[in-house]
Amino acid sequence: MRKSGPPKGVIAYLVLELLEEKPRYGYEILKEIRDISGGHWEPSYGSVYPILYKFEEKGWAERIEREDEPDRKYFELTEDGHAELTDRRESSTENARDFADVILGFFHVYAAFATDERFEIPEPDDEWRFDETFSAWIVEQVVRHHEHYFDTDFERIEDTPEEFYERHGIDEEE
Repeated sequence: MRKSGPPKGVIAYLVLELLEEKPRYGYEILKEIRDISGGHWEPSYGSVYPILYKFEEKGWAERIEREDEPDRKYFELTEDGHAELTDRRESSTENARDFADVILGFFHVYAAFATDERFEIPEPDDEWRFDETFSAWIVEQVVRHHEHYFDTDFERIEDTPEEFYERHGIDEEE
């Protein structure tokens, strides 16, 4: 079970991946992460720029000057940065469960707002609401994204969480 927010190191990993593709500046990285998330998440300047400066300090990225944009701080990956990215790619598999916990955790809270009598949240017209209709829409979007990214028709999985974990050799206690 996660204690808070997105998995640690996700933004840094994304920055490394994006810098490997081409030299970039901070705002460009923010917008690219927003695009990758389908427009649902954009880290703050306060998280991306310190990462870029830390990478520069550690020798993983270096600033480059561009004549066509002299006022922008572009960064490109160094050889050490490529090595760091390789290491992070290998260790990023540890984040899969954290991602699932974040997604499921927030959905559970959303559903609790809709169904738990302790929460009395108004349901104004023409606004997002915590109700069954909007919950179904969220689930539908997840299914559509699954089908889009994995180029397959979604099939329901009848396993309980315990059965799923056992079938895939996953320790429930992690």
